[in-house]
Amino acid sequence: MNKRFACSTLLLISAACAGPLFAAGLTQMEQLGKIMYQDKDFSYNRTQSCQTCHHHVAGFADPTNMRDPASTVVSLGADGVSKGGRNAPSSAYAGFSPELQKNDAGEYVGGMFWDGRATGLSENLADPLAEQAQGPPLNPVEMNMPRLEAVVDVVRASSYARLFRKVFGGTSLDDYAVAWDNIAKAIAAYERSPEVQAFSSRFDSDQLNSQERRGKDLFVAKCSQCHSMDKVAGAKGPLFTNYTYANIGLPENTEDNVPGDDFGLGGFLATAEAPATFQADADSQRGKFKVPTLRNIALTAPYGHNGYFATLREMVVFKNTRDTGEWPAPDVKDNMTSEIGNLGLSDQNVDDLVAFLMALTDL
Repeated sequence: MNKRFACSTLLLISAACAGPLFAAGLTQMEQLGKIMYQDKDFSYNRTQSCQTCHHHVAGFADPTNMRDPASTVVSLGADGVSKGGRNAPSSAYAGFSPELQKNDAGEYVGGMFWDGRATGLSENLADPLAEQAQGPPLNPVEMNMPRLEAVVDVVRASSYARLFRKVFGGTSLDDYAVAWDNIAKAIAAYERSPEVQAFSSRFDSDQLNSQERRGKDLFVAKCSQCHSMDKVAGAKGPLFTNYTYANIGLPENTEDNVPGDDFGLGGFLATAEAPATFQADADSQRGKFKVPTLRNIALTAPYGHNGYFATLREMVVFKNTRDTGEWPAPDVKDNMTSEIGNLGLSDQNVDDLVAFLMALTDL
């Protein structure tokens, strides 16, 4: 793995972290979700919460990875030994992702996780963000709770059980399945709150300097097809993603025991857990991963589903020169997008584009 530019990016990250992050008040539902988002009792040995791997100092991604993006690219489980297979994405601005579906162009859109496996198609929740919240506590590599009942019992015995009943009703903790879904709904409500979806960057307040404005123009011309700047209902600004899936040809990452041959969305669609109507598309989606939001991107190193790039600049250079430079072979060659790879950007263009991306950090 190429580790250029790591030190300079960490210095920029430190500067971007300055200033107040949380300014807006929370509803009772959002406050309840925040408490549970931060509750380490949701892990089997009381060492890890949702916030552990999705912390505001890292743009709601993993701060451990941010501190050492060249060699620490996946998250450590609650047992202190197990490691995930993919780089933890940001939980910020994820609430705008729709349920997994095919758009008019036949592209997959929405869902949660890099591979869309939290589809939002469950009858009880019908919300991909809430479905995602139910994943880590029961994942044996992550928080490793033995069953959903154990998570509900944590809430029943907690100091915030009264708030839970106030939000969801006096009997809301009596039935395990109902309580489990309400836990997810509250966490999703917090992740949709102004603390997590702040829209407070210098881009949002139109305070870009001349270099950042040049970068914005380049971004519109070269990047906005996938990292969309279109208006979305309920959003205070562009989300810098269209929530589709793409294989950009990332090389295999041999750092931190990241597995190769990761088929992403195609891998999920090939499983029995995928909606039956989607399973026939598994081969055509092999190697594709969800296009991430670029909000707070300066804080969420490393980059890519496998964390191959330690710095934002290197990721931009790769997208500019994938087809013209001397890069290692892609981890998965199938279904690679032709939208990137030969963008024709000069070194100054790259610098300007990175400067613009740095201005997307919430203040």
